[in-house]
Amino acid sequence: MADVLIVAETRDGRIIGASREATAVAAGLASSLGGRAEALVVGGPDTSTEATALGRFGAATITLAEHEALADYQPEAYADVVVERVRAGDYAAVLFSATTLGKDLAPRVAALLDVPLACDATAVEVEEGTIVIERPVYAGKAFARLEIETTPVLMSLRPNAFPAAETGAEGKVQTFTPHVDPSGWKVRVVERQQARGGTLDVSAASIIVSGGRGMKDPSNWKLLEELRDAIGAGVALGASRAVVDAGWRPHGEQVGQTGKTVAPTLYFAVGISGAIQHLAGMRTAKTIVAINRDADAPIFNVADYGIVGDLFEILPRLTVEVAALKAGD
Repeated sequence: MADVLIVAETRDGRIIGASREATAVAAGLASSLGGRAEALVVGGPDTSTEATALGRFGAATITLAEHEALADYQPEAYADVVVERVRAGDYAAVLFSATTLGKDLAPRVAALLDVPLACDATAVEVEEGTIVIERPVYAGKAFARLEIETTPVLMSLRPNAFPAAETGAEGKVQTFTPHVDPSGWKVRVVERQQARGGTLDVSAASIIVSGGRGMKDPSNWKLLEELRDAIGAGVALGASRAVVDAGWRPHGEQVGQTGKTVAPTLYFAVGISGAIQHLAGMRTAKTIVAINRDADAPIFNVADYGIVGDLFEILPRLTVEVAALKAGD
């Protein structure tokens, strides 16, 4: 009982970055426990094309559960498929990504298996043969270290909190035919609405430029957009709850306890005071840059770099300097 199962997630037919990260974590855990990592991919036909790539991130085996009825995420069906696979194997741990889908699926699987679930883990290691999980508590003001005594250990991993290291190996692909009965489903996908064209989700971005009430008016968001464009690809716009509640920005951009939890490489907090609810969603960013006219704003307590001053003077100058540096690359 030393193997580790990762429940991988696809989006638009492609394995998401958070699942590649989770696969690398599973491979490390399995190696420490003396087992192997297995990736389970649930989806519609032709899922195998992308799923095989998980071998490069440490999955010794990639198990495909393909069915036409599973092309779209269906909570009951996906949970049943995962549980069926877990019970058929002998796993020390089962890993999910703490994405929107993972946050819905993982608790369902835990309930069906009647085992605890450690959510939003930011660190995982094996100490003397025991899996130890670290996760934020009290809105990110402290971290708890957990040891779960049941088997398998279920956990979800915070996206962007772990490196997706490639091993160069190739995993063995096998098929798993799940039992699917759509007639008993209580929920069905009837429509999908895409976000605005070209918009990068904050949870998938490596760099986030966020604005708060200090921006004063939604029309001033163009300053953040100009900085985003100057930095280049992989940058998303974020917002504080106050801004979203005011209707300035869509909810999909909200970062915080009641929005999305992010862990980018670089996070710009512009005109954001740093309420604890916002810090809970972004304080694990690797580098935080804060711009605020209030020198006593709580955001400076977590910032790696802070600029005290008028953001309407600082942002245009910062954008010019960033553009000049990029032009010199």
